[in-house]
Amino acid sequence: MVDEGIVLGHKISCRGIEVDRAKIEVIEKLPPPTTVKGIRSFLGHAGFYRRFIANFSKITKPLCHLLEQNRPFDFNEECTEAFKVLKEKLVTAPIVQPPDWTQPFEIMCDASDYAVGAALGQRKDRIFHVIYYASKTLNDAQVNYTTIEKELLAVVFSIDKFRSYILGTKVIVHTDHSALKYLFTKKDAKPRLIRWILLLQEFDLEIKDKKGTENQVADHLSRLEKGQSLPIDETNILETFPDEQLFAAAITAATAMAAGKSSELPWYADFVNFIVSGIIPSDLNYQARKRFQNDVKHYYWGEPLLFKICADQVIRRCVPQEEQEDILHHCHASQYGGHLGGNKTAAKVLQSGFYWPSLYKDAQIFYKSCDRCQRTGNISRRNEMPLQNILEVEIFDVWGIDFMGPFPSSCGNLYILLAVDYVSK
Repeated sequence: MVDEGIVLGHKISCRGIEVDRAKIEVIEKLPPPTTVKGIRSFLGHAGFYRRFIANFSKITKPLCHLLEQNRPFDFNEECTEAFKVLKEKLVTAPIVQPPDWTQPFEIMCDASDYAVGAALGQRKDRIFHVIYYASKTLNDAQVNYTTIEKELLAVVFSIDKFRSYILGTKVIVHTDHSALKYLFTKKDAKPRLIRWILLLQEFDLEIKDKKGTENQVADHLSRLEKGQSLPIDETNILETFPDEQLFAAAITAATAMAAGKSSELPWYADFVNFIVSGIIPSDLNYQARKRFQNDVKHYYWGEPLLFKICADQVIRRCVPQEEQEDILHHCHASQYGGHLGGNKTAAKVLQSGFYWPSLYKDAQIFYKSCDRCQRTGNISRRNEMPLQNILEVEIFDVWGIDFMGPFPSSCGNLYILLAVDYVSK
């Protein structure tokens, strides 16, 4: 009876699924590539075994940049280090387990600012055995998603990646963002979230909230902003705390004060403390207490962020005082801000997924303090240029021409030229 064998480039044995060492030895002896074609060939060979490599997207990121169009070939130290690390990862690739079709599947997924990660596995004797690693870097548009959109994107990515394994079976999805559980029962949400939720309707999913410290398998795959791996503290985290430790917001403020930052508590500190500990502020009268209990129902705590279900049924992140001015600047005075009025600036902040109670008031103050708006805005009718009717006679007699740019290069082009005939349009 055969104990092990090579099937489609993988070594199959009673221990699980391994890489083919003969292929790895060939890759290990490859010299650093000197052309774009060589990099593409190396990444193609290494990508064949990416299911065995955690954080594959992060490791290959410097090499992938060299494949971009119109980019000079510069195989620098960062690329050399990525080349060496990837070969080491291939040599020390772990053994993954084959799927057991009689057992339920579990997916651990997580998202960070720059990537999403997922791991498919099954539990045997209460131990999670990995079947498949997957990770994906976010493009320029996805990087601008809100936190809850990135977390749901991680779920959609993992479901699509592991579709052939989980279709027709019940799947437990572990995520460290508690607001996702609410989204699946929500009737109204942003169109993008609704489309993703509809895509997930064909699967039998059970969403479980899991702390990032417990969700280490996927959490590690997505943390691209960390320069190096940190040692994992395996000390058990207490689920019960003495009363003096319940006020997480107060502890955060004390830490900020020790670091030389503002010690002012965020405006939502009372909401956080109530959600975490169930304690209502003692200085509230009966009417204020009743209003507080009614308002807190619209807030969800996803450590370390607080989210609110606004009146338009969109979930937005609650912003502390020290971040509000930066957000207003980006939504009003940045290159894409447009220097809109106070109300439109506030609407743009809400559209970006942020909220705080004094948003409209702060937006008006910011607008009135903007030097450029005060110099060029509110032109009186007396100072306007006189309007003249354009005589339209024949097709192609009168044209309106405008151009925009520069934009990010696309096929070597930087500008858009628009020409409109006033008669035919």
